[in-house]
Amino acid sequence: MQILTTLVSERLLQILTVLVSERLLQILTMLVSERLLQILTMLVSERLLQILTVLVSERLLQILTMLVSERLLQILTMLVSERLLQILTTLVSERRLMYEILTTDGRARRARLTTVHGTIETPVFMNVATAAAIKGAVAAPELHDLKTEVMLCNTYHLHVRPGDDVVRKMGGVRKFSCWDGPVLTDSGGFQVFSLAKLRNISEEGVTFHSHIDGRKIFMGPEESIQIQSNLGSTIAMAFDECPNALAERDYVEKSVARTTRWLARCKTEMNRLNSLPDTLNPHQLLFGINQGAIYEDIRIRHAQAIADMDLDGYAIGGLAVGETHEEMYRVIDAVVPYLPQNKPIYLMGVGTPANILEGVERGIDFFDCVYPSRNGRHGHVYTDHGHLNLFNAQYATDPRPIDENCGCPVCRRYSRAYLRHLLKANEMLGMRLCVMHNLYYYNNLMEEIRKAIEEHRFAEFKKEKLAGYAEHPVVNTPMRQRQ
Repeated sequence: MQILTTLVSERLLQILTVLVSERLLQILTMLVSERLLQILTMLVSERLLQILTVLVSERLLQILTMLVSERLLQILTMLVSERLLQILTTLVSERRLMYEILTTDGRARRARLTTVHGTIETPVFMNVATAAAIKGAVAAPELHDLKTEVMLCNTYHLHVRPGDDVVRKMGGVRKFSCWDGPVLTDSGGFQVFSLAKLRNISEEGVTFHSHIDGRKIFMGPEESIQIQSNLGSTIAMAFDECPNALAERDYVEKSVARTTRWLARCKTEMNRLNSLPDTLNPHQLLFGINQGAIYEDIRIRHAQAIADMDLDGYAIGGLAVGETHEEMYRVIDAVVPYLPQNKPIYLMGVGTPANILEGVERGIDFFDCVYPSRNGRHGHVYTDHGHLNLFNAQYATDPRPIDENCGCPVCRRYSRAYLRHLLKANEMLGMRLCVMHNLYYYNNLMEEIRKAIEEHRFAEFKKEKLAGYAEHPVVNTPMRQRQ
């Protein structure tokens, strides 16, 4: 029945009210047993459901929707048994999980992803809250004031502390952290391969030692998806190996082949978990990850392989881990055309405002990076005129806000001089305010990017922004390093 849920729209629910009389609904309620529903679930094939979806035209749905009276809908709600009503509710919710491209400007895409936890306007920058918290003492409810759309949490870190079982008992990561918007959980693969000094990779998964207490942990595709299901995130990432961008070709080929097999296992496990009655979020989405280091042919073959799996979204991983920006852009140019164009595309761990502009121009929808929070904690802030280090003496008596064109809560109230004083005095407030500004700057930049694409002036917008950033260039540091 879980598969059926992806095919029934709200309109189809309304159609039922026209076709089924009050008497017939009473009979249906009595006749449909829990056992019969289970049998039906096993009998309906995924292929048949796909065919049925194609056959029902949008026009017919519109016509039937107009014919349904509000009274009949009320009758349907009263007459359908609780079990059947739960099933229909699931069907309607699943149908609403939709990615829609609103317009394009060159390869740049202005789109919208509708999820069970809210709508995501893209291109979007996801704010990194590795352990379900933004480093810099910014609480989740405050993120709305900073124009945050998506919070990104990490599977590995929440598994080792406090434990995904604890988060599940507390109602999932959204309730646990008091964030009511969409959440993407990174699979933990990057951390397993970067933080764990002693690890053993096999076909089943990876055995490694926790960086917290040294205990031995095993994580494979099924374990990663189970943890993310316990967290109840909106979007889960597939478990993958993230080889160094400059790794030897032979190793990368074997690694990518294993990552492809792991992805199939991730999909199977997610389908199983999403079908269970006690799953926190039975509408959880799965994004696969393209790997291949800087080898274009390996990247393209992998993109073609995972595209055939018909996932909810696709990510480009294994970049910003040692290669140059030019090599990164070359890989993006090569890979994006081979990923499904009707699904969101996520560039993992990237990056600076300039990186984001370059990514958007190449068709990327989702971004994330620790730069705004990590740099903010060290007094480095972003403006339309580049990157400022507020520790510099030149700001000791500067009465201006960080950015005179910024509307964030920090720039509306505080001067550069005051912020420098806080930072020099080691006051936590100084770090917090810088992080808040940086998050707002990134989120507002994405809002401006979306507007520029809508108005078909993205190329001009990008040129203006890059010219401003050149006034105070950003100091480059490794992007994919988590907080």
